[in-house]
Amino acid sequence: MHRALAVLTVDFARLRLQAGARVLDIGCGNGRHAFEALRRGAQVVATDLDDAALVEVERMAAAMALACEVPAGAGLRTVRADARHLPFDEAEFDVVIAAEVLEHIDEDAVAIAELCRVLRPGGMLAVTVPRWWPEKVCWALSREYHEVPGGHVRIYRRGELMERLRLSGLVVGTTHHHAHALHSPYWWLRCALGMSREQAWAARLYHRFLVYDLTQRPRWTRRLEGMLNPVLGKSVVIYARRPRSLVTGDA
Repeated sequence: MHRALAVLTVDFARLRLQAGARVLDIGCGNGRHAFEALRRGAQVVATDLDDAALVEVERMAAAMALACEVPAGAGLRTVRADARHLPFDEAEFDVVIAAEVLEHIDEDAVAIAELCRVLRPGGMLAVTVPRWWPEKVCWALSREYHEVPGGHVRIYRRGELMERLRLSGLVVGTTHHHAHALHSPYWWLRCALGMSREQAWAARLYHRFLVYDLTQRPRWTRRLEGMLNPVLGKSVVIYARRPRSLVTGDA
């Protein structure tokens, strides 16, 4: 496991994880956020509906432990779970992460209510979804991009998603940010050239650039993406808290 290979969308500095914090990573995929929480000493539960992905996450977590990348007291387990019907107790987690998940779910209000339910009072939720206008370009260029089994079912405007989180009882601050500006042009190329034509030279060349950025993390690309994220960032990241008191709404 190489830390440089983890492309994070959520800013962990904003989560302020304490050692032993209980973290739920919903729709964990390849485990990038789960692994970062594990490195920071959390007790992590990673969920997904893809059994093969969960097996790989467990394998990588074990490799991290062998490489002494896991602090004492930290741990990770996987659970096959649907975000709309989470098999966890009320207020079980200190932090819940849902990265690039809600855009795949028809009943997103049900899923958001579940995320709120399993979060302890005062706990933090980090939600990321594709940003409205870069995603709109992808949809305009290619129906194949989203009209696939398990594909994206909606495009969120940031204010719309924030309001849905508020309606579930969460306290949503004004702080948000965008991420992965360098990835937007790649997906536009893929959509324009045809999603099945991964070997098209322009998309292939740009993909090589992304791999270079991922593996080498040169200072110039990090600065470039930082400057472009407010404009081109492919994902929007929103942070919210479950109120300590559902009666008073105190955060």
